[in-house]
Amino acid sequence: MTTALTAFPADGFTARWTHLNGPGNETVDLRWENEGWTVTSEVAGANVSYVLRLSATWSIRQFLLFRDLDEPDLWLGTDGSSRWGELNGAHRPDLDGCYDIDLSITPFTNTLPIRRLQLDVGDAADITTAMVDVETLGIVPVHQRYHRLATNRFAYSNLDSGFETEFDIDAYGLVNDYHDLFRRL
Repeated sequence: MTTALTAFPADGFTARWTHLNGPGNETVDLRWENEGWTVTSEVAGANVSYVLRLSATWSIRQFLLFRDLDEPDLWLGTDGSSRWGELNGAHRPDLDGCYDIDLSITPFTNTLPIRRLQLDVGDAADITTAMVDVETLGIVPVHQRYHRLATNRFAYSNLDSGFETEFDIDAYGLVNDYHDLFRRL
C-alpha cells in the first residue's frame, strides 16, 4: 500500500518554523516553475538565505546559499544522478552518491528525502546527503536513515554521529516540530 503525500498547490505554498534554541525563525516559499519546484528560504537569526531548484520528483538540481552578499557564497549543482559540481564547473567527487542537501539550521531539508523516497509506512531507507556547514561552507557526505513509522511520523537517524529523533509531518511531508530545535508556526 502506497502512503502518498499531498501535492503542493500549483500557485505555491509557504511554511514557517521558529527556532527553539535561539532567536529567529524561517520562512520557506515553494513555487512551481519551469517544470520543477523552486524553494526560497530566509533563516532569521542565522542571517542565511538559500534557494533550491528541484525536479518534479524532488531531486535537487541546484543549491545556492547566501549569507551576507548579493552573490551566492555557495553554489552547487547536480546532474540528477548524484554527480555534484560547483559554480565554476569543478566536479566534487567527494559528494558523488549524495542525492539530498542537509542544513542543520532548518527542518525543511528533511522534506527533500521524505518526498523523493516516497516510503510506505514501515519502510526505511539509508541515504547519503551532502551536509552543509553554513558558517564554514564545508560540505561532507553524511549517512542517514529515514524510517516511516506511521502515515505522519518518521524516525530519523544520522548513522555517522548516532543522533536519532522522531518527528511528525503534515500532509505535504513538511516537518511540524523537530526534536527540541524547531516548531512549526
